[in-house]
Formats: sequence, C-alpha cells, structure tokens
Amino acid sequence: MLSAFRKVSTVGQLIVVDAAVALGLALLPVLSPLRRQAGDGVPGWVLWVAAVAVAAPLVVRRVRPWPVFLTVLAVAVASVPLGLAPTAFLAAAFAAYPVALLTGPPPFGRGGAAVIGGTSTAGVVLLTVGGSPHYPGGTQAVQVLFGVLVLGATWAAGLAVRERREGVRRTIEQAGERARREERLRIARDIHDVVTHSVGLIAVKAGIANHVAAARPEEAGLALTAIEEISRKALSDLRATLVVLRGEDGSDGGDLRPARGLADLPELIRAAELAGVRVELTTRCAVEPPGGVALAGYRIVQEALTNAAKHAAPTRCRVRVVAADGGLTVEVADDGQSGGGPAGPVGSVPGSGLGLLGMRERAHAHGGTLTAGPGDGGGWTVRAVLPY
Repeated sequence: MLSAFRKVSTVGQLIVVDAAVALGLALLPVLSPLRRQAGDGVPGWVLWVAAVAVAAPLVVRRVRPWPVFLTVLAVAVASVPLGLAPTAFLAAAFAAYPVALLTGPPPFGRGGAAVIGGTSTAGVVLLTVGGSPHYPGGTQAVQVLFGVLVLGATWAAGLAVRERREGVRRTIEQAGERARREERLRIARDIHDVVTHSVGLIAVKAGIANHVAAARPEEAGLALTAIEEISRKALSDLRATLVVLRGEDGSDGGDLRPARGLADLPELIRAAELAGVRVELTTRCAVEPPGGVALAGYRIVQEALTNAAKHAAPTRCRVRVVAADGGLTVEVADDGQSGGGPAGPVGSVPGSGLGLLGMRERAHAHGGTLTAGPGDGGGWTVRAVLPY
C-alpha cells in the first residue's frame, strides 16, 4: 500500500509540472514577439480558445499519452491558419515525448533514428536563428516545416532515452541473473564441501568400526562416537545452508548460516583427527582476511583434509595458513598412508574428482591460484594463494 501511495504521489507531482508547462504554452502565443503575427486579423478570443485547446490536454499527457498526442497534433494542424503553428507544434512535440518512450524500436533502426534526430535538430536551429518561424514574414509552409522538425527531434530524443533505459534494464537483469548463478554455484560448493567432508569421514570411521568390531570393540565404539559427532555437525551445516537457500520469507538464516572462517580451523581439525588424521596446524594471521577470502581458505583446508582422511588415513598432515602482504597462503601436506593402525586394511574411499575442481574454483574466484600434487617426500600437497 505504501508503494502504491508513493507511486500516486509521484504521478501527481509530474502532473503538476505538466500543468505548469501547459500554462506557459497557453500564454506564449499572446506574448511578444509572437503576438504581432498570431493575432493578425483574428479575434482575440479565438486565439485564446485555440491556445487553451492546444495546451490543456498536456496536463494528462503521462496518463493518456496517445490520445493527448493525437488531440494536440490535430489542434496544432488546425491552428496553422491562425498563426499559432510554432507554439502549437511545440505543444505537440511536448505531447509526443512520452509516446516515443512507449513505442518499440523504429523500423529503420537506431542509426535511422539518430540521423532523423540530428537532421531535425539542425533544421530547428537554422530556422530559429533565421527567425522565419517566429517573426512576421514566415510563411505557413515554413511554420509547418518548423513543427515537423520539432516533432522529429523530440521523437528521436524519446526513442534514444527509451533505448538507454532498456539497456540499463537489460544490464540490471543480466547482473541479477549472474548474481543468482554465482549464488547457486556458491551454495552448491558449500553443500558439496559439507557432504563430501562429513560423509567421507563417516565412511572412513564406519569402515574402521566394521573392521575392528569383533577384535577390538572399544575402538569400534570410539569410531561410532566419532560418526555420531560428525553426523550432528553435518546436519547442522546442511540445515543452515538450506535455510539460506529458502530465503523467500525474508529471513537471513540468523546464527544458523555457516559463515566459516580461519577461526573455525581448530574445530575442523578435531573432526579430521577423529578420522585418523593427525594434524599439525600453523597459523600466522596478524589481521583476519576479508570474509570471502577467509571462507575460501577454510573450505580449501576442509576439502584437503577430507581427501587426506579418505585416501591416506591414518596419516600425519601439516596445515599452514599465513595471511600477510595482502595475500592468504594455505598449504596442506600429508605424509601419505602409513599403513599402521586400525585403518590400514580398510582402504581409501573413492572420490568424485569434484573436490579438487571446487578448490580451484574457489581460488580463481578470488583471483588466486591453487596447485595440488605429490609432495617431495611422498604424500599429497595442496597449496593455494588468495590475494585480497
């Protein structure tokens, strides 16, 4: 209701402006220097009636563009013998502008509209400087030519403004669609990170529990406890992501939104250690990087630890995070599968290959780089540099 009220208020203000312009156009024919030409041999009341008939419809030109334009144009043509052609065609041009804003692109293309607009404007300037349409001695043919040129210039201007507005609208729509695609991709990455990280760890711990259930039930119990903890955290993160995804109700997700950062790395490392990855964390961040960069760094560490748990556990892993000189450096290096411990015979969990792709996309989204491959001493090393 408030939006409708504001719209009505804006239209009312524009109508007041149009009414002021209409009043000026109604008075213009009887002012010097036009009065010497407009009143020759014509009763004064006729001039007033014609001037009012031309100007009065302009008050509602924004409400009824086409009827107002056709009415004013007809009265302007009828006013040519009265000597009112210059101001009458100015009124017709004033009425033509909103019509031009509503019509589609010209059949002769943008170039044709520009040529017509430029030619018409130049013609109006030449006739105005010459004085023929405004002062005694200007024939009715010249006055009509002046009116046609004014109409052409105004029409071309309206088409140009309409095209510019359409271009702005298309740009906004494209930007909105691009933002929606990027948001969908971001949410897909978050879901992928949460699911692959948590399910991967659960699969590892479930394999351990199944392997040692008969021989070492206490280790199977610890594995099941880890599965329970990882599952609860995964459900919480997925619920938070879905709340953000279902944001039609205007809620922003509150504290449920998984806005992770470098401060959450210890919690991430605890989950990895439950899956048999002994993690050594080294951080050197004098200042916390921007939220987007910090989240990307967190997700890269998460995915790298997930891969280490799935393919190399039990193993030892070194995580190094440094924020300095306008860049965030993340390095995750594991020693490869040691073969010892209860996870040795279980084997690794097959991957989809999307994890490495997701890490590279996160790095490239911030103008950074990511490399991944076998380490110098065996194992696997992931290194990302994210500028900010």
